[in-house]
Amino acid sequence: MARLKAIAGALFGLVVLVFGLGFVLPSHNHVQRDILINAEPEVVFAQISDFHAWENWSPWANIDPNASMSIEGKGIGQIMAWASEDPQVGTGTQEIVELDAPRHLSTHLEFGDQGNADATFELQPDAGQTRIVWSLDFDSREGVPLWQQPVSTYVSYAMDMMIGSSYETGLQNLKAVVEG
Repeated sequence: MARLKAIAGALFGLVVLVFGLGFVLPSHNHVQRDILINAEPEVVFAQISDFHAWENWSPWANIDPNASMSIEGKGIGQIMAWASEDPQVGTGTQEIVELDAPRHLSTHLEFGDQGNADATFELQPDAGQTRIVWSLDFDSREGVPLWQQPVSTYVSYAMDMMIGSSYETGLQNLKAVVEG
């Protein structure tokens, strides 16, 4: 019986330690992917600077055909909102917060209790082509209820793989749309 109590105590201590570490591990995350597109920056920028064009290339556009989506405004302040029962799409908003045509676009994303993030597109001319870099920065604990923060921190370490593959698909789609 004493041995069982010792094992239970050790397991409890381990769980508390792992949970506690989730509060102190770094919570900032950065995901980045890039691609070279055979087109001038202005042509590429036209596809990313208006949310109406995103349905042509976004990696999430075709996952849930029943998702509701709305787009309001134009340029800085344009907002796209979506809602889906599919967990790959979820619910959220994205707003254009910085626009420097044809070189830079930044957006702010809000996912309710799943947190917030900032996405950036950087376009660099390269001998008649454009290198586009798409990145995502987020704090895995920002906007997340306290009791979920340790789990969110651990899950965030897999985000490069999860979001990164979606970004790669999106950039390949964008390349196909722009290059025709």
